[in-house]
Amino acid sequence: MAVVETEKISAKARILHAAAKLFLKNGYYNSSLKMIAKEADSNTGSLGWAFKLKEEILCELVGYVFDKQFDTAEELLKGVTDDKVLFYAVEATLQLYMAEQNEQVREMYNVSYSFTDSAKIIYNKMSEKLQEIFKEYLPHLKAKDFYEREIASAGIMRNFITVPCDRYFEMERKIKAFLETTFLVYNVPKEKIEEAIAFVSKFDMQKIAKDTLNSLLEYIDKKIDEKGK
Repeated sequence: MAVVETEKISAKARILHAAAKLFLKNGYYNSSLKMIAKEADSNTGSLGWAFKLKEEILCELVGYVFDKQFDTAEELLKGVTDDKVLFYAVEATLQLYMAEQNEQVREMYNVSYSFTDSAKIIYNKMSEKLQEIFKEYLPHLKAKDFYEREIASAGIMRNFITVPCDRYFEMERKIKAFLETTFLVYNVPKEKIEEAIAFVSKFDMQKIAKDTLNSLLEYIDKKIDEKGK
C-alpha cells in the first residue's frame, strides 16, 4: 500500500476515534467538526478530504453501534437458546435500555434513524437479519418486502427511543408495547409475543445495557482499527 494511502487511512481512523469519543461524551449535536479535528490532532482541511459532513462520520460509526448490540445479544444467549425471535427481542430490548440510560446514545440513535444516509445503513443492515428471523411467519415475502417492513419497524423503534420513560411510561411498559407493536409488523403469533416478553424479563437488562455502554467506545475503537488494517 502506498505511503500516502496509508497516511489517509490512519488520518481517517483518528477522525473516527475522535468523533466516537466526542459523540458519546457530548452528544452528536454538541460535537462540531472543529472539535473533532482538534481531538484527532488534525486540522479541518485534513478532515474535509475524509468527511465533507458530520453526518458522514455518523454513517461510519452507526454500523459499529449496531454490531455491538448484536454481539452482546449473541454472547448473552449462547448456550441458552437459538430461537431467532427471542434473540431479536433481547437485541431490541438492549437498544431501548441503552438509549434510556445514556442521553448521548439516545441522541445518536435518534439522529441515525432521522438522517437519510444513516437510516439507509440501518435498513440495509437490519432487513437481511429480519428476513432470517421472521421468514417463518412471512414465507411469501422477498428481500425487498422485508426492507420495507424494516422502514416501518425502525420508525417504531425511533419513536420509542425518542420518548423517555416517566412515572406513567415505565421501562417495562415500553418494552412490552414495543415488542407487541413491532411483532405485529412481522405477523408473529400472540403466544410467541407473550413468550418473548416473558423471556426478556428474565435478564437484568439494565445492568447488561450499562456494561455494554461502558465497553462501547473500546469496541468501536477496535472495529475502526480492524477496518484500517
